[in-house]
Amino acid sequence: MRKVLCGLILLAVSLTACLPGQPKGEVTVYVAAPLSGFQANGGQTVVGGVRLMAEQLNRAGGLLGYRVTVVPMDDESDSDVAVEVAQEIKAAVKRGERVLGVVGHYNSGQTLAAMEIYKDLPLIVITPTASEVSLTRRGYRNFFRINADNAVQARVGADYLVHTLGAQRVAVLYNDDPYGIDLGRLVAEELQRLGAQVVLTQQVAVEQSRFAEEVRRIGASGADAVYYAGYEVECPYLRAELVEAGLDLTFMGSDGCFLAATIDESRHTAEGIYVTGFAPSPASVVDEAWIKAYQAVEYRNPDTYSINGYAALQALAEGVKQAGSLEAGKVAEALRRIDLQTFVGRVRYDERGDLREPQIYIFQVQRDEFVQVWP
Repeated sequence: MRKVLCGLILLAVSLTACLPGQPKGEVTVYVAAPLSGFQANGGQTVVGGVRLMAEQLNRAGGLLGYRVTVVPMDDESDSDVAVEVAQEIKAAVKRGERVLGVVGHYNSGQTLAAMEIYKDLPLIVITPTASEVSLTRRGYRNFFRINADNAVQARVGADYLVHTLGAQRVAVLYNDDPYGIDLGRLVAEELQRLGAQVVLTQQVAVEQSRFAEEVRRIGASGADAVYYAGYEVECPYLRAELVEAGLDLTFMGSDGCFLAATIDESRHTAEGIYVTGFAPSPASVVDEAWIKAYQAVEYRNPDTYSINGYAALQALAEGVKQAGSLEAGKVAEALRRIDLQTFVGRVRYDERGDLREPQIYIFQVQRDEFVQVWP
């Protein structure tokens, strides 16, 4: 059985300790994400956003008079662990805990694995970042995204590479998990549709940090650009080895690379690279009061996907309010009717749980910072 991160839970409980009036009880929202290991920072940014939204809901009286308690769960970026997390949440439901939903999982592979359990539970699942296309094609009635899927990311990224950056011969590399495989295929298809040549497709391993053979193949391919579909634990090392080999090509990474480690671990070669993201930079859409409120509950600054976690619970709360109920089926149907403005954009859902107006943002590293360049 996976352990809940006790320190985070205690802090979450303390945040929800005081409500106006006497609460009817507690309703639990689990946050399932990597909170340790190589993706810990990304998962923790999501938790911070959820916790701030819960604190604000509780100050306003909670949800239908119930205090919202946030419980973080560490899936360790591992699908087997994600199943254990889901089983633990299932056990909580069975023992009578009032569970409203799960914000998670962070990655597509873990989401796919855990949904085999969640799909049969009376709760709502809203992922802040999982983008593998089939997630919303499997008939789940209790699953929603707060982000675009890989088809949208591939279309926007490929279009920007070809029409804005002038790429004509592109090497597409992708890591070997469901997210990378799905996105790599879709990007290659979009590039070809736009008339560009895909001169190389190459799969690499999650957490791979040496790319000598891949760099050799990219050089031999005559590529003028590289698209990498993977994570910040591979992206900076690929970029560094390309530059160090004299191949300073146009480089675009996917949303999985949109974290500070891509800059910090690139051996000073990140300048100029592009990444796609599922949300604008928090600093560009929130005000100083929001940042101070975030710091008060999280004790650090908001980062890449803090606003995704915040918006996920915001949407879930709106579904509850529209439904006038905590019952999962009613909330799910209400979610399909909401029209909500959030920091990540307008949230309106189709029948499958996808956003009707999904957004992708493009950033470039300029002076060791991600600067939004599109839209």
